[in-house]
Amino acid sequence: MPTKLQRGKDDPWRLKTPPGSSDYTMHTDEKDGRKVLVCTVGSTVLLYDARCVDDLHAMLKKAGDWVELGGADEQKLAKPGTVEAWGRSPDNPVGGWYGLKKGLRGRFGVYLPPLLEALGLCELEHLPRNNRMRAK
Repeated sequence: MPTKLQRGKDDPWRLKTPPGSSDYTMHTDEKDGRKVLVCTVGSTVLLYDARCVDDLHAMLKKAGDWVELGGADEQKLAKPGTVEAWGRSPDNPVGGWYGLKKGLRGRFGVYLPPLLEALGLCELEHLPRNNRMRAK
């Protein structure tokens, strides 16, 4: 059953990166007929395909254990076996990037895990570095 994602820009999720070092918001919207997650970090706006929430949760359930986050910018290689690598892999359910804004498609392993935690779908570590997550 798909996760009910319904938060407009007037009532966004107020989140912190896993180490707690940065605040950001996320809300749902539609772009080109597709439901998207709008992630606002300061003045930077990133877009992710909203289906990534259910797809990431399914991947974590299948993994059955902790998965390292491995957040990285789009221009950097993602560490294999991480949430970040999965979020851009040709082997994931969308066949590539969940990030939709060219140049800002990365950081999946930074901004999506706290949303899944807020939705009660995962456990998430909050260490200064090398955080992991697993499905609930």
